[in-house]
Amino acid sequence: MTTPHGTVELTDIVFPTLANHYGTLFGGNALQLMAKAAFLAARGAAQRDVVMAGVTDVCFLAPVPVGHVLTLRAWVSRIGHSSLTVCVTGLAATLGSPQDAVLKGVFEMVAVDGKGRPAPITNAYVNQETA
Repeated sequence: MTTPHGTVELTDIVFPTLANHYGTLFGGNALQLMAKAAFLAARGAAQRDVVMAGVTDVCFLAPVPVGHVLTLRAWVSRIGHSSLTVCVTGLAATLGSPQDAVLKGVFEMVAVDGKGRPAPITNAYVNQETA
């Protein structure tokens, strides 16, 4: 399967090491996974290194118990001169059950050069899907 530049899908299972004391995905670990998906989508769209500039919105829609499979989908929804907006959604399910929306967020990323300074984005792809 070919995935367009600027879109990413990551799948992982929630192991106990990712959980909080309630046996569900710890919010900090959820943010880390979402940030990773946002980074990969932005880097693919910009075709250069990127860094996170901010998180404008994150919603934890439902708890994700240990043992559930989490699928994160990230896509670039806006490209500026050197910045990108990346939308990330998370769906979780157990075997034989439908996926439920559990996470969503919007991340602001900036393309950078070898010295870590903002750099222009050329040859970019934007997915018009919305969060």
